[in-house]
Amino acid sequence: MKPLLLLFLLITVNAYAQEKMHWPQQKKAAIVLTYDDGLLSQLNVAVPQLKTAHFPATFFLTGDVNKLTTPQWRALSKQGFELGNHTLFHPCAGVDDNPVTSNHYNPYGIIREIEVMNHLLNAIDGKNNRTYAYPCAETTVGDGKDYVDTLRKYALVKYARVGGDASDGVITDFKHLDPLRIPSFGVEDGTDAEKLIAFVKNVEQKGGMGIIMLHGIGGDYITVSASAHQELLNYLSKSRKTIWITTFQQAMDFVMESGKPNVKLPQGRASIPRAETK
Repeated sequence: MKPLLLLFLLITVNAYAQEKMHWPQQKKAAIVLTYDDGLLSQLNVAVPQLKTAHFPATFFLTGDVNKLTTPQWRALSKQGFELGNHTLFHPCAGVDDNPVTSNHYNPYGIIREIEVMNHLLNAIDGKNNRTYAYPCAETTVGDGKDYVDTLRKYALVKYARVGGDASDGVITDFKHLDPLRIPSFGVEDGTDAEKLIAFVKNVEQKGGMGIIMLHGIGGDYITVSASAHQELLNYLSKSRKTIWITTFQQAMDFVMESGKPNVKLPQGRASIPRAETK
């Protein structure tokens, strides 16, 4: 009987940890559409499709905004789209196709860059609360130094998105969800509508939250075709009664209030020194 009792307790504890969220308006699941790097294909293709479907979304911008795109991003913010922080220079390990390497960064350097990007975003949309997406989904800089806890210390952002795939990107364990390590489904180049919709169906079946990480839409790089993106939105439109489509910050605000994760952000904000301290 003791092994059976132990098994029962394990099942009970796991069920508690994986307890389904009670989403707004009795929806069964939540989907968050996020777009990285502030690309022209997002403005020219994704945004018109999103507007037609009446869906909000989150765009993680870098310092590549300019005098032509800044007014467009400002207008989108006023229309309910979220502008998130993706650093000024998008530093990643190595060089590859990224113009700036993170190999020579330290945690202090990346934190200062995030702070400056916050100021730039504030100049665009006038908002102070900000979310963040790690460039290349990397939480380390330099020789492998993890800067998540440094980001947590200075409280520059409320929530931060990391990477993942279609198998581990479905969030169901909200009790142990770290607000600065939120997993997502990182969409690869050429992903078709069938795979995108399959991910959404998986999220809905599990009653969880799915954050989709997109880049180019019908152009640029890590590209999803305009037609595949439209098919995804068409499926979400048909599922409005069961799926809550919202921004990253709105979804996480709800989760933090309703899911009551054990890991929380610090209260207040630590002062960032103007020069690195040992």
